[in-house]
Amino acid sequence: MKPRSVASLLAAFAVTLCPSFAQEDATGKADPDSPYDHIKVLARAMQLIRKDYVDERKVSYRALMSAALRGMLQSLDPHSQYMEPENFNNMKEVTDSRFGGLGIHVTERNGDLIVVSPMEDSPAFKAGVMPGDQIVKIDGKSAEKMDLNEASEKLRGAVGTRVTLTILRPATKEIKEFELIREAIKVWSVKDAKILPADPGAPESKIGYVRITQFNAPTSEELAKKLDELEKQGMQALVIDLRFNPGGLIQTAVDTAGMFLPPGTIVCTTEGRAGSQKGEYKANPGLRRRQAYPVAVLINFGSASGSELAAGALKDTNRAIIVGETSFGKGSVQSVVPMPDGSAIRLTTAKYYTPSHNVIHEVGITPTIRATMTPEQERQLMLSRREDLTEEQKKKELAGFRDTQLDRAVDALKGVLVFQSRKPQ
Repeated sequence: MKPRSVASLLAAFAVTLCPSFAQEDATGKADPDSPYDHIKVLARAMQLIRKDYVDERKVSYRALMSAALRGMLQSLDPHSQYMEPENFNNMKEVTDSRFGGLGIHVTERNGDLIVVSPMEDSPAFKAGVMPGDQIVKIDGKSAEKMDLNEASEKLRGAVGTRVTLTILRPATKEIKEFELIREAIKVWSVKDAKILPADPGAPESKIGYVRITQFNAPTSEELAKKLDELEKQGMQALVIDLRFNPGGLIQTAVDTAGMFLPPGTIVCTTEGRAGSQKGEYKANPGLRRRQAYPVAVLINFGSASGSELAAGALKDTNRAIIVGETSFGKGSVQSVVPMPDGSAIRLTTAKYYTPSHNVIHEVGITPTIRATMTPEQERQLMLSRREDLTEEQKKKELAGFRDTQLDRAVDALKGVLVFQSRKPQ
């Protein structure tokens, strides 16, 4: 039996997958965007490259097909990707909030690799990598044309191994180089739960504070325990700090917002081209509802994905005052579709919307009260969260530092408490 050409195999594959293509051809109707015709062009191009390209080592059909798929997915948006079998297997590994690496959440914007946020207590965080930093080199290799998959592979590695990052800091135009050692990272997502100290001479008000660094599997349970403790201390109002929170598990973010909303309240919706992508996330009736104390949520440009869903829901339902800066704007849904050869396609299939049907993707959540920080204040805020610094080091580095965004949130909550105390009962 004579071997069939790649072109004929791909064409037959297209007809097998989508027999309607062949039916349309049979009726004589021209389809200018026919997959059948375009697959023939792709197959012909692959044949020519394999036959005549100067470097024979680069032209296996698998290599050419992988390159074509990578190009297709990259042309759509920064979050759609083709994953080789090894990449797909790495993604499927169960980490239970523990993994090896540098602790950097990276995205792609206008072809650049941008740090969304370093994870607290990670090698990147301790070294001083900042949200908004642009990665220009990894181990001396230019990151100019790297996609997220390639960058992730280069950042990932065995615990104890080294990697050198060269970054451009847009705020100051500085080029910095960091030599980092990969670590096994344990993510504690709920931190610094406390009653904030009252200003001297001011009327006493017990305003609680809790910081969520990202949304992982244990976050809802951790947060519930911390809130129980604060409520036992007589907490009258609460600040939830989502600054530099890059997101995580969407259902956990929904459950976090749902703690403060009536059961069944819509937290967010999804919409895509396919009807199957239309969905609603609602406050879980099984969760314990919190008391109706005033809530303020802190966000900034490093608040992304799940933190934007939570903040958007609490804002749209008038359950919280949002304080800070417009958030990052990452509100799209990626579906991972396994391929027959063990690889997978990660494809953006829908977008998230707030309860008022405001789109999040590439827009972000706008604060109710806008409060900005200078680059130096942001650097000091990150330093204030460093657990590896001594009190002497913090005293030196944080001299004169005030968290102005937190101050604005506290002032807003105090105003709400005063207003509530004057309302007729």
